[in-house]
Amino acid sequence: MPAVTLDWEKINQPDLVFQRFPSRRPQVYSTKGIVACSQPLAAEAGLEILRRGGNAADAAVATAAALNVTEPSSCGIGGDAFCLFYNAETKTVKGLNGSGRAPAKLTLNLLRQRGISGSQIPLTDLNSVTVPGAAAAWVDTVHAFGSHKLSVAEVLAPAIRLAEEGVPVSEVHSFSWQRSEQLIRDASPNAEEMLLDGVAPLPGQIMKFPSLVHTFRAVAERGKDGFYKGEVAKAIVELIQSKGGVMEMEDLATHETTFVEPIKHTYGNEVTVYECPPNGQGITALVALGILEQIQEQGKVKPLIEMEHNSPEYLHTLIEALRLAFADSQYYVTDPGFHHIPVDKLLSEDYLAGRARLFNPTRANPNVINGNPVNSSDTVYFTVADQWGNACSFIQSNYAGFGTGGTTDAGHFILHHWFTLVQPCLRIVVSHSKTEARVSF
Repeated sequence: MPAVTLDWEKINQPDLVFQRFPSRRPQVYSTKGIVACSQPLAAEAGLEILRRGGNAADAAVATAAALNVTEPSSCGIGGDAFCLFYNAETKTVKGLNGSGRAPAKLTLNLLRQRGISGSQIPLTDLNSVTVPGAAAAWVDTVHAFGSHKLSVAEVLAPAIRLAEEGVPVSEVHSFSWQRSEQLIRDASPNAEEMLLDGVAPLPGQIMKFPSLVHTFRAVAERGKDGFYKGEVAKAIVELIQSKGGVMEMEDLATHETTFVEPIKHTYGNEVTVYECPPNGQGITALVALGILEQIQEQGKVKPLIEMEHNSPEYLHTLIEALRLAFADSQYYVTDPGFHHIPVDKLLSEDYLAGRARLFNPTRANPNVINGNPVNSSDTVYFTVADQWGNACSFIQSNYAGFGTGGTTDAGHFILHHWFTLVQPCLRIVVSHSKTEARVSF
């Protein structure tokens, strides 16, 4: 069986067919580092921290907080976060899982008594809110992976300034706001906090978030206690309990970020992809890569590098590998604190080879019935690389759009509803043949 190889010359200098994509951007270069995210004002927040001597982790948290201001329809301090950090000095990757736990009093019997008979909690039910882990993830990322040149308060300063002065709403997020206006109105009595003069903002209108400034400053001044104890925590609990939820102050006060050892798969004996382990879905990407590798080694298709990009053959191969991988992650991924997940087995060569044998190069596999990913834009992924070669890969999310739509009277942040689905994946890719981190996004 032929081994998978990588053609770096073709990867670094691909065939460019400009006429198919007449609108294009030139490659970006920088001396202090680069922030790649979905919103220019958030990218500028990260760049500000890089220019002040912060490293990739510091800048990632600044970007994350700024995205709460510029893209509240995707993420925020009321959601969860995951982080991978590549340390250029030690050439190691470390991980951080910032997803929260379900309330201690939330049981299956209680949900059944509330009339929930299916396998998912409805998106608008505030029992779908686990303890929001983003605030702790931000603080812990700065403390564990940051440069130690800047405090949490200094890292959050650009986002606080944006929230205080106001930001123009983009077309995409205005559309999301308008689509979710009724959800926000119905979710809590504090809907006006997330609306402009009672309605969703239009493109170009300026949104200010004075209550979010208060929340950010509480974290800046008191660290994690500023969010998980005191006024903010009380407001979260009061809102959830007012809608039949069972979260209590103790659930928030006992929340801790989980530091994790990343899982990985080496593709073509040359490029290693790192992921956060379950409860996240990062393992899906690793299983898919392993299946793709085995499909090629079994001779079922010609090497991917020889296929025309986005040709039917190319897309069919990737889609089928992902379908198989998602079927596995949907079945196996859960809270590892309560159930064993056979990560090593799922990533073993023998298992991946067996999954690859299910691939048919001429038609879709009719036996893969679960695990199709949802196509949405309700999560943000971004990455930062600094002048020292460190890289930080970051995901944060409300899950679907404005999450539950519920906003507290502590204000201007949305509570997520991640308990309806397991978490998304993020990745750092490190090339064995190069010294720098290569971050996939």
